[in-house]
Order: sequence, then structure tokens, then C-alpha cells
Amino acid sequence: MPAARALRIVLAEDGALLREGLVGILERAGHEVVAAVGDAEALLAHVAHARPDVVVTDIRMPPDHSDEGLRAAATIRLRHPGTAILVLSAYVADAYVADLLDSTPGGGVGYLLKDRVGHVREFLESLDRVAEGGTVVDPQVVRQLLGRRRADGPLAALTEREREVLALMAEGRTNGSIAEQLVVSEAAVRKHVGGIFAKLDLDPASDRRVSAVLTWLRG
Repeated sequence: MPAARALRIVLAEDGALLREGLVGILERAGHEVVAAVGDAEALLAHVAHARPDVVVTDIRMPPDHSDEGLRAAATIRLRHPGTAILVLSAYVADAYVADLLDSTPGGGVGYLLKDRVGHVREFLESLDRVAEGGTVVDPQVVRQLLGRRRADGPLAALTEREREVLALMAEGRTNGSIAEQLVVSEAAVRKHVGGIFAKLDLDPASDRRVSAVLTWLRG
């Protein structure tokens, strides 16, 4: 699958087989992997030197295999705010999602389960959306968070259909994709999106689509 545009990428993954597999996927799609490393310290060093468009990083890496990749991602967003970040995780850990999204804003951000890499087209489409400044959250994570929304939170004013639309927006879907998923017209989706923006009282000067998704994920 050809890339929407060629990206310069720094990849951090301590598993050698997955790391090499990711390099192959990215390069076949037309991207340039400027560095592929196995720990957070090397990740930070290469990002500072190469200034890539996107960082793709695992959460758990040496030496402690806890949240080194996540902390490195937050540092990158602070030091290099134009760099997009795509985090990979072996399992659903919604606390990591909140931590990532609450880090210093700048560039697109995504959180995908490693299983998603096996769906090459979806993985590359998510990479493109993050590189364009979008927010992408794995559908499995979205489904888990959907069951935990507070009834009295900022989303309480939304209708059931508006919540469905916002959940699909959180997956990084376009209006056309949402319309196809819900079997409605794009005009209907645009109307629901407008209602979401109005009810959440989002700043018109901001990227309201991203702001709405962040509100949903934190709500």
C-alpha cells in the first residue's frame, strides 16, 4: 500500500523480530526509517539528532520494561512539539492513553495495540492520520472506555447517536467512514459532529475534532 506521503520515522521496539517486521512494513509503504532502536535512551538520542516526522514506540522497553516508551514519548512531545507520536501496546491499558494525551500538546498522537500491526492497511492509515496531526485510538481501547463513561460527565448532554459518532471519531475515522459504519449520509454525520462541538462548547479556534475526541477519552 503506497503512503499518502513519505515520512521520516524513528522506531523504538525492543523485540527484534517485531522491530524488523515494522521496518519492512514502513519501508515497503514508501517511508524512511531513519533509526530503529531497542530502548528509550536511544530513542531520545535519535529523535534529537534526526528530527523525524513521526515516532513509533513501544510502551514497555529496557531497562525496567514498565513505561519507558511512554515517558520517552512525553519527553519528545515537550522537547519537539511538532513530532507526531504513535504508541504501540501489547494490551489495553487505558491509564496509558490518558497519560499520553495529557502530555504536552504538539503533533498528532495515536495509541494502537500491537495486534493492529497485523492489519497492515489499518496500521498505515493510522500512521498517516497521526502524521497529519490527528488523534487515533485503537478500536478495542475505545470499546473498553465506552463502557466506563460517567453519566454526569461533560458528555452527558450528548445523544446516543452523537456518542456513537464521537466514539468512531476517536478511532480516527473520517466523516465518510463514520457514515458508512452507521449507514447514514455524510450530511447526517456532519450535523451530529456540529451538535457535538456545540454541546461540548469547544473553542472554534482550536482543532475541535481533536478536542472533542480528547474530551471523550477523558470523560
